[in-house]
Amino acid sequence: MRGFSPVFDVPVSRLATWSGRLSWFAVAVAILSIIIVRTGFLDMGPALATFGAALAFAGLAILLALASFVVIWRQGLGGLGRAIGGMILGTLLLAYPGYLGYRATKLPAINDITTDAANPPRFGVLARLRPRGTSEYPGTRFAALQQKAYPDIEPLEYDAPPALAYKVALQIVTNRGWNIIDAQEPSRARPGDIEAVARTFIMGFRDDVVVRVSAVGTGSRIDVRSASRYGSHDFGANAKRVTALLSDVDEAMDDALNAPARPESKEPAEKPSHKRPPPKKTERPKAPASRQRPEG
Repeated sequence: MRGFSPVFDVPVSRLATWSGRLSWFAVAVAILSIIIVRTGFLDMGPALATFGAALAFAGLAILLALASFVVIWRQGLGGLGRAIGGMILGTLLLAYPGYLGYRATKLPAINDITTDAANPPRFGVLARLRPRGTSEYPGTRFAALQQKAYPDIEPLEYDAPPALAYKVALQIVTNRGWNIIDAQEPSRARPGDIEAVARTFIMGFRDDVVVRVSAVGTGSRIDVRSASRYGSHDFGANAKRVTALLSDVDEAMDDALNAPARPESKEPAEKPSHKRPPPKKTERPKAPASRQRPEG
């Protein structure tokens, strides 16, 4: 028969098939864990365990993909695309945790950063939202580790009234989209405080931030504290947040202090009227009194 060519179905490697399936399953589990964390549907423990399971499935998918490459090469089986897909998805899921693991080897295992370790800003309303025993600053050990790793984190001081510094800091916190829990303006009796909740980009972990604005002589001082609610290692997230916040506040304060003073408002001079003035009324001369005719 002309044009006839037998078609043989190439068997697909089962390892490659399971690599693809596990990688997609790992993606689904990772998304589920992110939803749990962001919505607060479950406690943090089960949410982290779910994310850990996703990473385990991703690692297994990579191992199966590597094994399938060998089998496909030796036995001429199909499924190379599935193996490559499983390898890529598994690697993407493990990339960011791997990067965090690398940062963990370079940074100290601390999760509380402040500009004033001797008298750190205190959590007020936020203390009721944090796990028990995590509201107080850990102490001198953290301060020493922070000073060694992040020596540039220092308070900001300005020759400006605390009310202006508080206003600028509150605006910066608002612009960052953080959830402001409490805000108290500074007064003669107490400094001003801004308590807010910031969330990490991917997982949406909640970190607590407090900004303190106090009077120093005739000027003001701004202190910041950022602490994670869970975990003993923040991978540098709190230090990065504090540094960025201080930089934005400093830039905004410079703009506020260097802004030209508005001149005093003066009443605008009267503009010349372009209307034709009304004609003057001219008094007509009175008619002379009629002469009296003589009687007669």
